[in-house]
Amino acid sequence: MNNINLLKFIELCFQTVVPGCEYNDYQYIKVIADRLEAASAGEEVKRIIFNMPPRSMKSICVSVAWPAWILGNQPTARIIVASYSRLLSEKHSLDTRCIMQSDWYRKLFPKVELSKDQNTKYKFQTVQRGCRIATSVGGTLTGEGGDFIIVDDPLSPAQALSETFRKRAANWFDQALVTRLNDRKKGVIVLVMHRLHLEDLTAHLLCKPRNIWHHVCLPIIAEDKEIIYSVNNHIPEHEQEIYSRKEGQLLYSLTEGKEEIEMIKAELGSYGFAAQYQQNPLPLSSGIIKREWLKRYKNFPDSLLHVTQSWDTAISTNNTSDFSVCTTWTKVDNTFYLLDVYRAKLEYPKLKEKVLSLAARWKPHAILIEAKASGQQLVQELRKNSDLPIIQIVPHDDKLTRFHRIVPIIESERVFLPNQAVWLSDFEYEILMFPEIRHDDQVDSTVQYLQWVRNNIARVVAIRSL
Repeated sequence: MNNINLLKFIELCFQTVVPGCEYNDYQYIKVIADRLEAASAGEEVKRIIFNMPPRSMKSICVSVAWPAWILGNQPTARIIVASYSRLLSEKHSLDTRCIMQSDWYRKLFPKVELSKDQNTKYKFQTVQRGCRIATSVGGTLTGEGGDFIIVDDPLSPAQALSETFRKRAANWFDQALVTRLNDRKKGVIVLVMHRLHLEDLTAHLLCKPRNIWHHVCLPIIAEDKEIIYSVNNHIPEHEQEIYSRKEGQLLYSLTEGKEEIEMIKAELGSYGFAAQYQQNPLPLSSGIIKREWLKRYKNFPDSLLHVTQSWDTAISTNNTSDFSVCTTWTKVDNTFYLLDVYRAKLEYPKLKEKVLSLAARWKPHAILIEAKASGQQLVQELRKNSDLPIIQIVPHDDKLTRFHRIVPIIESERVFLPNQAVWLSDFEYEILMFPEIRHDDQVDSTVQYLQWVRNNIARVVAIRSL
């Protein structure tokens, strides 16, 4: 146990403060331990931001285990830990103290002993005069200094929506907390939080002219292939890669897998999920489509007389390929109801099967398929081998121009989305963020339908005027 590293130490701490729960040795915890070990050893990494989703053990690692580790190795160190809530700060403090009073900790660090003169839930001290101080954002630290400062969740989700609270947290950090460092050059500051807003404390720190922050950002779902290397100088070169995952891979396992992700999206909405779980906060309204333009319905319209399916196709399943998307719509008078969205990466045979199965489910009066490489083959085969109402769409102009043509339909509040659906958050994210998004297949499918129906209405009006 004498050669224990921080990674193993975190596991022992977890078993102490969460007894009865199984410890999951997730690979990403190596990244946290690696950065914290480097910071506590006095290496170059002295300003760290961890952005990670809820339930990722970030607080246990950073605010609970790490202070105990620091005081075990540096009993004279002074540590300040702050959070948005005094109750949360108190809990983390009590957990650290519980670890330091455990038998295994005292065997590991026999010279470290808590002082009887200063041993409260807000501040406890070693006999060597090191200490851990708990406070809250905006709290006073008169007379207190720190060698290590930890800020853990500086804002609650509700507070993050308030400009007043966001500015208060930023001002407190800049003008009060940072001044508590005993040595600005050697002192360490760590911010750990899930993102909450485009102007939260993470954004405030990263947008400063001189960026001194080492940023570790780990979304629940990898948006690209990720490879992370150690920052510890003593790690052999062949062991430098400490974390990797593929695009689409989860950060940690969930009981229900991807279904649980969809449940979280439904509960938090697209804005909350993008910020807290993907570490990618959205603007509350984008530059083109405004959230308030999209109307809601509780139940399908009574009669589905004009059902149309709009396909945007792709025929590859590799990580960088586009999705195939089918949006299913019905038209009632001059309003348009989105009934269903199907989105997946498919090879051609599976794509054709899915077109047939979705057509059998919804019995559309028209199936729109764009005349591009994958779509042309699909159109030819379906026209030859089925009686489906296939309509080949030949797009004109560029994607953004086509999008702007259908904006008035949405702005006039004639597009209705369901109150609840497993696909709703992803659809809203894409249409509200367009064109500043990586994948826009759902937008393409939607634009194709609305432009087609708009042109049909225009043709009917023209014929009637003859």
